[in-house]
Amino acid sequence: MNGFLAEPEKNSDSLSRDGESASDGRKPLVLVVEDHEDTRFLITYLLGVRGCDVRVAENGEEAIHMAEAMRPGLVLMDINLPRMNGLAATRRMRQIAALKSVPVIFLSGYADASSRAEALAEGGDDYLVKPFALAEFERILERYIGKSGGH
Repeated sequence: MNGFLAEPEKNSDSLSRDGESASDGRKPLVLVVEDHEDTRFLITYLLGVRGCDVRVAENGEEAIHMAEAMRPGLVLMDINLPRMNGLAATRRMRQIAALKSVPVIFLSGYADASSRAEALAEGGDDYLVKPFALAEFERILERYIGKSGGH
């Protein structure tokens, strides 16, 4: 596989505390919390094409620790995660002062209105049903990080 499509490393020493990459000060930092490798790869790829600096967590506990350390500009959070689900992780993140205003977009296979309502009540800013249309994903990204990925 070529390096362009490789999943980014989970940790980086070049991160600032404001959701941007310290290397150029312009790339939005996005934390993708997803336990399915294929979905994680697709989302990471789509964000990378937009010029985002992407980090990944595979469970809710890891997401909390990474978000607190990195202070991302956006979190894309699956609901069904091992160790701690996305709802509980978001609830805990909202209790951390530095993370209260970080947008959390839930990505879920649950299409019913009650699942959406519960996710938003737990602190989510938006809700996207998987599998999602690329145009729908782009609209969400534009809303939270801008049309050009923050450039």
